[in-house]
Amino acid sequence: MELKLVLDVQKIRKDFPILNRKVNGKPLIYFDNAATSQTPQQVIDVIVDYYSNYNANIHRGVHALSQEATDAYEQARLKTQAHFNAKHAHEIIFTSGTTHGINLVANGFSSLLKEGDEVLVSALEHHSNIVPWQMLCERTGATLKVIPMNDNGELVLSGFDVLLNENTKLVFVNHISNALGTINPIEYIIEKAHEYGAAVLVDGAQSCPHLKPDVQALDVDFYVCSAHKVCGPTGIGMLYGKQDWLNKLPPYQGGGEMIAEVTFEKTTYADLPHKFEAGTPNVCGGIAFGAAIDYMNAIGFANIAQYEQELLEYATNQLQQIEGVKIYGTAKNKTSVISFNVSDIHPYDIGTILDKMGIAVRTGHHCAQPIMDFYQIPGTIRTSFMFYNTKEEIDVFIASLKKAIMMLS
Repeated sequence: MELKLVLDVQKIRKDFPILNRKVNGKPLIYFDNAATSQTPQQVIDVIVDYYSNYNANIHRGVHALSQEATDAYEQARLKTQAHFNAKHAHEIIFTSGTTHGINLVANGFSSLLKEGDEVLVSALEHHSNIVPWQMLCERTGATLKVIPMNDNGELVLSGFDVLLNENTKLVFVNHISNALGTINPIEYIIEKAHEYGAAVLVDGAQSCPHLKPDVQALDVDFYVCSAHKVCGPTGIGMLYGKQDWLNKLPPYQGGGEMIAEVTFEKTTYADLPHKFEAGTPNVCGGIAFGAAIDYMNAIGFANIAQYEQELLEYATNQLQQIEGVKIYGTAKNKTSVISFNVSDIHPYDIGTILDKMGIAVRTGHHCAQPIMDFYQIPGTIRTSFMFYNTKEEIDVFIASLKKAIMMLS
């Protein structure tokens, strides 16, 4: 049964004030959503309301503002729990973002791994999901191994199967590649890893804007994401962890809020989630994260997925008609990200000219240098679409790209 599109793009675009601005005298066309999405007025209003009316530190105060802020912050945790279908609210740890969540888990496993243990990461990872595990292996003597990829930008699952063994303790993979848009088969990876007793962390930074993960259905051990990819503010994110795993891991940071009792002789730690939330949190960010989740759910992730797939197919077809364009990442299952190069023109040069035309794209290795090394290229031009982008914007982008190619040829 074909899904009927109920997404009113023009109405949605009115929610985003930044889409009305001009860059270099041209209407802004924002195609860098894989780096950071834009923020709707509904979320901006929540941020302004917080600082205007009930800005206070939380959990500690008996006064009205503190209680109001605490209630709003914890309500945001409940929204996040419901969105990801976590079993318990205390399995949701607010972080500063995806990178913070990954490092929190990596730090915790420093006391659980030993020499001879093995850690698997995929070849499609962002640097944030490579470097912390390298550091972990250096500290513990564990060995880092890489799940291979193929020319289409897909993981080679037979290679993953070969790498798995009784020494595998941790598996880390992104849900969607930020550089290529590949949607990884995390259900298979989680199931196979669990057969060997290994824990699995999924980097959901790129998936959460496009689909709605169900952490219980996935049976994933850890799942991380950032609010700034889902129409929320920067500086706030989420780590989901199964209760049993979070109880096993030691605190990542020491300070206020994460303690139960402190003396100079001994400190006992607070229960979840506060055990991992030391210090004054990004209260406004957490509340705005909840508002962003509300906003995206109101639009509907089924509508978002269908519309963004249309944008992906439309842009891909247009790009393929331009002589010299090579697209990297042609997985059968991918989201609205296109990485490409044009002949021997450096991607930075094209990106610079497109900016002069008001078009924001990303150029470089996209913090995924091993992927670029695999293809033996310095980087790519990356266009990434959200539900507030349009086919008309893609038409302008294609015309501008052709002009840029003519200028640089």
